[in-house]
Amino acid sequence: MIRSGAIHYFRVMPEYWEDRLLKLKAAGLNTVETYVPWNLHEPKPGEFCFEGILDIVKFVKTVDRLGLNVIVRPGPYICAEWDFGGFPAWLLKDENIRLRCYDKKYLDAVTKYYKVLLSKLAPLQKTKGGPIIAMQIENEYGSYGNDKQYLSYLRSLMRDCGIDVLLFTSDGDNRYYLSGGGLEGELMVTNFSEMPKNSFADLKELQPDKPLMCGEYWCGWFEHWGGRHPKGDAGKLSDAINQFFDKNASFNLYMFHGGTNFGFTAGANYHERYYPTVTSYDYDAPLNEYGGYTDKYFAIRETIMKRTGESLPEPPAEPVLQLIGRVKLTETASLLNNIKALGKKHTCASPYYMEHYGQNHGLILYHTEINGSYNDDKIIIEGIHDNAYVWLDGEFKGKHCRTEKTGRNSYDECLVVEFPAFTGTLKLDILVEAMGRVNYGNHIYDRKGIHNARLGNQNLFGWEVYILPLDNLSALNFAGDAQYPLFLKGSFKTDSKADCFVDLKGFTKGIVWVNGFNLGRYWKIGPQRTLYLPGVLLKDENEIIVLELESCKRSLEITDKPVYIK
Repeated sequence: MIRSGAIHYFRVMPEYWEDRLLKLKAAGLNTVETYVPWNLHEPKPGEFCFEGILDIVKFVKTVDRLGLNVIVRPGPYICAEWDFGGFPAWLLKDENIRLRCYDKKYLDAVTKYYKVLLSKLAPLQKTKGGPIIAMQIENEYGSYGNDKQYLSYLRSLMRDCGIDVLLFTSDGDNRYYLSGGGLEGELMVTNFSEMPKNSFADLKELQPDKPLMCGEYWCGWFEHWGGRHPKGDAGKLSDAINQFFDKNASFNLYMFHGGTNFGFTAGANYHERYYPTVTSYDYDAPLNEYGGYTDKYFAIRETIMKRTGESLPEPPAEPVLQLIGRVKLTETASLLNNIKALGKKHTCASPYYMEHYGQNHGLILYHTEINGSYNDDKIIIEGIHDNAYVWLDGEFKGKHCRTEKTGRNSYDECLVVEFPAFTGTLKLDILVEAMGRVNYGNHIYDRKGIHNARLGNQNLFGWEVYILPLDNLSALNFAGDAQYPLFLKGSFKTDSKADCFVDLKGFTKGIVWVNGFNLGRYWKIGPQRTLYLPGVLLKDENEIIVLELESCKRSLEITDKPVYIK
């Protein structure tokens, strides 16, 4: 019986992997499951990264050393509330590519990636003496398509790359999803949040001669900006585990420990409108965002001990947290005054989305100059993904927030800016912030930036475009500026490596870096108000930089607890 819990190595600092895995083992679980994010492992075509937080080989070997098994879900699509469902943004440079189907351009990219990734994982399979007992083909494919030729191609590719352990597909708990996502000859498992006694009926009917497994038992849930922080029921989780035992069904708890969407990695959903995911991936999981215990954790442990009679190891100690206090942000630098230092310039006749320029994340600035003699009119900026700030001749004229717009057509997501009559030159600047790319459903072709801009019906041509991935802030000139968007810098000391939280009370919307590491996005609409700061990032002397897009105060608190406002 597989008793698994999901921990994503790429959402947890490597220094904490062993601690989280020991806690999983002490809960009575025997297996850890993880996705694999293609977009981080191949951020540019042919350029691969498997170091630090992305060292999946080290993670799997750590699991092996602790006596646990591993289930790997390599995608190529993973959903996971992760930017673009784990796909690399550079796939979207080709306007004609078709994802998650038997499309040659797409599959050529998948094949090159799999040959690199699976060459690292194949020696770690159970059949080779390692801990990997199974791998998944695609991910919840029945929620998207029914291309069996595509699924068969992935299966053959995995086998050709030396994968000889159990392969399986994973889909929702009814015949609609299972029929679309299943693949003849391979084990089907099903995903759900309801009670197991009522959730296996269709799977058993479609697959009567194979063992039962829940590939994802959703024991928590994720959060969108503007939503509420979830709080689940430990008693329900205990009942569910008992029912898995009653049915002799294997299970995987999603998530056992969620971790954090550091940097720009959080994804988004689109249901009538756009819903970006928050930075925290706490997930109301049995282990919380910083690895602390919850009632759910002890419910799992106590239930498994009762059902198995096993004597489990004592859980490791609770994480140590520290209160650092108030940090003054004493230096400032205007983003607009640092565009040339931070950004790379492109010229083009018509504006493109950022993927066209090879940009994966961050901000993008579009600049053009309108020459002539015009009566008062309107500038219409179309297809804004996601948040935009607009200036005319250096004067701020308005903003667009995609989460407030509705419309099934992405070009409906537009901003109208009025301007007075003029003769001569009118300068137009449009700064766009990319939030998460949609990670689920038919809106995954979620390119970031703007589609077009026009003056009335007159399309605007002749653009300078600055890509701002914000992955290196060393060129910033802190000249004491006051114009937003604004970088603010401060410093603080600590002799502790304990975890803590950056409290953004009094701030509006932006991003935080500590010692060059991007902690992620914040937004006053909540539900999270604090950003998790892993203690392993800290030094004796520390630098903190905040990019505030709209307005804020000039100091913040670093505290010893997470704060939720909803």
